[in-house]
Amino acid sequence: MSTLERVVHKEFEGMKIREFLKFHMGLSSRLIRGASIDKRIFVNDVAVKMNYVLKDNDKIVINLAKKESQNIEPEKIDLDIVYEDKDIIVINKRPNMVVHPTKRYQSGTLANGLLYYFKETGQDCIVRLVSRLDMDTSGLIIVAKNQYAHMELSKEMQENNVEKRYLAVVHGHLENSEGTIDLPIYRPEEEGTIRRVIDERGQRSITHYKVVERLKDADVVECLLETGRTHQIRVHLKALGHPIYGDTLYGYEDDNKYMKRQALHAYGLDFKSPRTKEELSLRANLPEDIQELLKALK
Repeated sequence: MSTLERVVHKEFEGMKIREFLKFHMGLSSRLIRGASIDKRIFVNDVAVKMNYVLKDNDKIVINLAKKESQNIEPEKIDLDIVYEDKDIIVINKRPNMVVHPTKRYQSGTLANGLLYYFKETGQDCIVRLVSRLDMDTSGLIIVAKNQYAHMELSKEMQENNVEKRYLAVVHGHLENSEGTIDLPIYRPEEEGTIRRVIDERGQRSITHYKVVERLKDADVVECLLETGRTHQIRVHLKALGHPIYGDTLYGYEDDNKYMKRQALHAYGLDFKSPRTKEELSLRANLPEDIQELLKALK
C-alpha cells in the first residue's frame, strides 16, 4: 500500500489537520478532500475528520490508493521500463506509438500497454501522464501512479524544474556550435492545422542547443528545453534553417529517404523523486532507426 506518513512535532500542536496537510505537507485541496471523503486519512491508526486538532507526536498516515478506472482497454505491449518505484514509472517510448488513446488510435498506445502491465503486476493504478511526446518522437515519458506523485511532478513541470534533454539529427551544419533560441511559437487559427509558426503573437519559447557531433552534411544536436511548447524543437530548428531529418511537417515534404519520422529522441530526464526528493537522472539509448540514420550520414 502506498502511503504518506508524518509525525507531528510540538510546534504544530493545536493546528487542524486540514491546514497541516495543505500548508506543511503541500497537498492539494482536491487530494485532501478526496482522501477525507474516502476515509483514507488516519491519525494513530484511526480515520479522522478534517477538523481534527493535532497533538504532539501524532502519527499521520494518508493512504494514496483509491479505486479508480479508465475507459482504456489493457493490451499486452512490450514496454521499455527505464525506472520504476511505488510512485512513478518512466518508459522509453518507441517511435510511432501514440501516448494515449484518441478517436483515431483506440489501441496500441502507451496507456493501453501500461494498464495491462499494472494489472499483471497487481498494481491498482491508472495512467496519469506527467509528460507527453508526439507519436513520432521517441524517448522518455514520466507516468505517475497516484494522485500525490502526479500533483508534485506536475508542479515541478510548471516551474521548469524538470530538465528535458533531446537529441535531434538536422540537415546541414549549424553556424554556431551552441546557443539559445528564444523565439515565440504561435498556433495559426486555421481549422484542422497542427502546424506551429514563429510569430510575435505566440508564447515565449526557449531552447538551448549544442552540436554534439558533426556528420558529412548533418549535425547531431542536443536540445535542452527551458519551455515546453508543442513542436518547440522542430519549429526552432527550422527557424535556424536546419530542419530535422524525416520531419515532413517542418522540413522537406519528400524527406523520408532515411527516416519515416522526425529524427528526434527524448533521451534525458533530470528531476526529483516526488516522495524522497532524491535527484533522478535517467537516460535512454537512441532507437534503432536513428542509429541507422547516423550510419547512413557518416
